[in-house]
Order: sequence, then C-alpha cells, then structure tokens
Amino acid sequence: MAINVQIVDHSARISMTGRFDFSVYRDFKNAYTALLMNAAVQEIAIEMSGVDYMDSAALGMLLLLNERASEANKPVILLNVSDTVFQVLETANFSKFFEIKRMG
Repeated sequence: MAINVQIVDHSARISMTGRFDFSVYRDFKNAYTALLMNAAVQEIAIEMSGVDYMDSAALGMLLLLNERASEANKPVILLNVSDTVFQVLETANFSKFFEIKRMG
C-alpha cells in the first residue's frame, strides 16, 4: 500500500492505494500523528478511492485515528469510498463515527 500526505490550507489529506490492513499500521500511524501535531491542520480527510480491500485491523486503525483526532478537535472524513469498502464500513456502523463520502 502507498500512503501519501498533502496539506492544503487547513485541511490534510491522506491518500491510500491498495490493501488497507495491519501491514500498513506503522506507516498509517506515522502519517496521521504528524498531522495531529500540526497546529495548522484543522481537519483530516482519508482519500480511499484507491483502497481495494480493508480488514478489521484497518477498521481499528481508523477508530484509533478518530479517537486521537477527536481529542485534538480535528474531524476525520472518509472520501471517495468504493462500494466494496463502503459495505465493510456500513457493517461496522462507521457512519456513526465518520462522515463518509462515496465515489461518484
């Protein structure tokens, strides 16, 4: 999986492609930790259009990010979620914790 981070104005975007699973835990945590500590960043968007698979470890990573972002008063938005990934998120009731924007 490739993880890229961009900051534009007060919004940060973490873009991911490939499989979102435990193998990317360290890279994902490093990406969002820097954003949480950056006072200029007011919201974090996770660009998921390139994610073709996610497992329960990925769900846990998103929940951990959301918890830490909430403590920093920074909302997290899941962007361009594919139908496949959306089904996983819906099954886990993630719409209660995140704003989810689907593809298209």
